[in-house]
Amino acid sequence: MSNYNHWFIRARLKTRQLLLLVALAEEGNIHRAAQVLSMTQPAASKLLKDLEDVLGVPLFDRLPRGMSPTWYGETMIRHARMALASLNQAHDELMALKTGHFGHVGVGAITSPGLSLLPPAVALVKQEHPNLRISLEIETSPVLLDRLEQGKVDIVVGRLFAEHDKGNLAYEPLTEEMVSAVTRPGHPLMGVSNLSLRDVHGAGWIVPPAGSVLRHRFDLMFQQEGLSPPINTIETSALLFMSRMLQQSDMVGVLATEVANYYASHGLMAILPMDMPCHMDAFGLITRTDRLLSPGAKVLMKALKQTCLTQYGIRLNP
Repeated sequence: MSNYNHWFIRARLKTRQLLLLVALAEEGNIHRAAQVLSMTQPAASKLLKDLEDVLGVPLFDRLPRGMSPTWYGETMIRHARMALASLNQAHDELMALKTGHFGHVGVGAITSPGLSLLPPAVALVKQEHPNLRISLEIETSPVLLDRLEQGKVDIVVGRLFAEHDKGNLAYEPLTEEMVSAVTRPGHPLMGVSNLSLRDVHGAGWIVPPAGSVLRHRFDLMFQQEGLSPPINTIETSALLFMSRMLQQSDMVGVLATEVANYYASHGLMAILPMDMPCHMDAFGLITRTDRLLSPGAKVLMKALKQTCLTQYGIRLNP
């Protein structure tokens, strides 16, 4: 029975109290919040007072022209939004199951696994569950982790950094990400033997935006060779622009090796025969420990782990 001894059960927390917290945050006024929820103002005031009495803290400051959440209130509002969003998601999944679908799963990935890991995993899922609706985002790890916290994706294939709160995150590492220098096919540097960083230092470079981890590693790579970072640069993370720019110039780009291999296999880029002594930290599978995966998310997670074995030679616990 200890699993059911939660404070909100003892306090008989009501869904209407969660709705009231969110409405008060949005309206800033108890009268308007009550109207939005189709209840009387005295009833709304009592709901709020009952919740504050149970928690033993003030959730809102009563002001002459409305109400403003306290720090305690901000915390409860944030969790109320997540709880209501989870209930809405549960309803959507139930309705999908009733209509013969298998629900919905959202997954986000950084570029490299988005190109190599997700396509075969998603294809595997679609073979067995064609009615499962899958939403996919390719973004940076910080953006994807924010979306995971907001409940907008269920699974992230990305990196964790020191600044991220890991208290509610489960992380299963996969592999490090190697980096390559790329050019257009037929670039003059492709014919240079024993190519080194000094040979490409003066080239024009297409590089990741300043502040990104790869840009930092790229600049550091030259500094460790006693060279200043290249100054003739274009900063972008747009792969289509980089591909077209390389084809129309003698510039050099820097890409994750898996991504570079893909473009090179289609004749859109060539990989310079040169060691790039910079690489990215390992990426992995990231989920929330404070939320249960939906049936659809479990199916996709299983497929991702199966694909990791063939793609990276890594066997993960099912």
